Amino acid sequence: MDDSTVDDLEGFRNSLNQVLTTVDKLEKQVIEVEQFYRSTGNVQVNNSKGGSAVKEKGREKNLIGTKKPLQDAPCTETAAAKRMQELIRQFSTILRQITRHKWACPFMDPVDVKGLGLDDYYEVIDKPMDFNTIKSKMDAKDGTGYKNVREIYADVRLIFKNAMKYNDDEKHDVHVMAKTLLEKFEEKWLQLLPKVVDEEKRQLEEESQAQLDTLLAQATTYENMARDLSSELSEVDIHLKNLKEMVIQKFRKMSTVEKKILGAALTKLSPENLTKALEIVAENNPSFKFASEEVDLDIDAQSDYTLWKLRVFVKDALEVQGTSAGDRNDNTDDKTNNSKRRRQLCDSIAKTNAKRTRKLSTL
Repeated sequence: MDDSTVDDLEGFRNSLNQVLTTVDKLEKQVIEVEQFYRSTGNVQVNNSKGGSAVKEKGREKNLIGTKKPLQDAPCTETAAAKRMQELIRQFSTILRQITRHKWACPFMDPVDVKGLGLDDYYEVIDKPMDFNTIKSKMDAKDGTGYKNVREIYADVRLIFKNAMKYNDDEKHDVHVMAKTLLEKFEEKWLQLLPKVVDEEKRQLEEESQAQLDTLLAQATTYENMARDLSSELSEVDIHLKNLKEMVIQKFRKMSTVEKKILGAALTKLSPENLTKALEIVAENNPSFKFASEEVDLDIDAQSDYTLWKLRVFVKDALEVQGTSAGDRNDNTDDKTNNSKRRRQLCDSIAKTNAKRTRKLSTL
């Protein structure tokens, strides 16, 4: 092997390694894109008014880039948190009114279970609650506090429900006090409830819109990625085609036996692949015409580049067809409706063979 051949092989090896590295990277990106579209395949994108699709103008606005929705999200969350804090402040007013009632004293601190000898208290009450515990949780700054006003409302009700449950005699003083305060609390809560409902609805709409914005931004990213992938894959195809042609050009001359095997393999191609094979010959031999039903093909007249290119194509085509060059019987082709053209080509080449006394393969 001379130095030129070694250099050619080394160059081919390096080019192939580059292609393999690129293909590996593109494969990972393709998987990522597929996973995104598979995960969002059943997601219906609706506008905030309940429509079936996002208005095109709004879509264009959201498809500008992926950063804006992410930048706007903290601002939206901050505004929602401030509005909820205002509701909690208004709820605190109700709480003060209830806790200042003359009957609120028994409910201010945790029940003194041991001091009162209430041995069965924790068997009856699953979750004890009192006003001071609620206040401490409302004032918490470590993230353990209440997130919304309904959580506080539920705990206030729990105070009175626990008292009525443990003191289940409706005439018991504690039961009467708890029931009375609960009724007063519910009346005041109903006055605040419309504001709570409006805020909850608003937050839900904002969250839905934020999710939509994020989804659309992600879709833009993956649309761009898919478009880039398509371009890069096309470049890989071109690179592989060039490498294949480079290898073919470096091949030795095809022997007579190899030409005969190639000719036999050509006859086993499907009509579609047969046409493609003839196109390969025409592509590298402008004088070759195959538009008519009868075609004269002189394999010896073809260049080694054309022959090796044909061999690569035939091998790949037969693998796809689920057969190999030597596995099919020519009689099978004679039984198909598409064999007429092949027989004509074979007869034509046979005549050429007799005239030239050359060994030609048949198509």
